[in-house]
Amino acid sequence: MNKLLLVLLLVAVVAVAACAFNQGKDDGFTTVGVDEFERTIADTAGVQLLDVRGQDEYDEGHIPGAHIINMRNSNFMQQVDAELVKDKPIAIYCRSGRRSATAASKLAKNGYTVINLDGGIIAWQQHGKNVMK
Repeated sequence: MNKLLLVLLLVAVVAVAACAFNQGKDDGFTTVGVDEFERTIADTAGVQLLDVRGQDEYDEGHIPGAHIINMRNSNFMQQVDAELVKDKPIAIYCRSGRRSATAASKLAKNGYTVINLDGGIIAWQQHGKNVMK
């Protein structure tokens, strides 16, 4: 019984360590906090800012300068390929960070360099950052 407990504890420690090691880097894209995201998008000539929420959410408030492409559209990747430049990084966000992580994974698999905002626009607003309506 003690050996089984020790093995389970070891598995748990390895799993936690693996998660901690992978934090901020998922499926070929990087997830960053609000302050680093703000520094990233300050380079407006070198970075494309992408909001992947729906139009109604975007209209409620978005980060100034954000381009909108709803990641739930069936033609999401076609829109991205038509409207964004592949050789410039994409700084991406959504409401809470889940949709943008999914979109970031798709973009990274298609050769884009992607920086995802951890916590989405909710975190952005909680840190008192500027939102445009």
